[in-house]
Amino acid sequence: MADTPTLRERARRAARAEITATALQLFAENGFEATTIDQITSAVGISRRSFFHYFGSKEDLVLGDTEALGESVRAALEARPEDESAWTAVRAAFLTIRPADRTPEEQFVLARLHHEAPSLRARHLEKHLRWQSLLAPGVQRRLGLPLTPDPDPRALAFVAAALACFDAAVDAWYRSGGADDPVRLFDEAVATLRA
Repeated sequence: MADTPTLRERARRAARAEITATALQLFAENGFEATTIDQITSAVGISRRSFFHYFGSKEDLVLGDTEALGESVRAALEARPEDESAWTAVRAAFLTIRPADRTPEEQFVLARLHHEAPSLRARHLEKHLRWQSLLAPGVQRRLGLPLTPDPDPRALAFVAAALACFDAAVDAWYRSGGADDPVRLFDEAVATLRA
């Protein structure tokens, strides 16, 4: 049986969700770079201090908790059957990234922000570097490479290529106006790499 969240945890989640929804609306109207933390806090009715209690930065509103998300992808990768290929296991792990709590419209706004805001692109690249180190050991094992204290460069390159395919799929989905299927786009990008 899963642990039931406490009242405090539910209140914290609700507050984060309200702040995020308000910020996304402001970002959609004004752009990410032009929207300030003060505008967000004013619209939500909280102090700057309260904002930083929930989020470390404005970028965190869009990117979420990249460390926790990376850990969840790593756990999903580790949970895949041992006989799955590295590509199959990584694909399944990446599918866990799809936010069930976001509407298609919110997902599209997030993709647009990623596409347009230089500071988000930079943070996104930082996330990729952390995820390479995080996911490489699981990929290394699936590639049949010997375990090493530091990730094997081939496993790091594999994860970097998978993340590049993921980004290319999301960018193509965004350019299609949200009409295309991002999973199909990812699969096509991977197929091109594997050809």
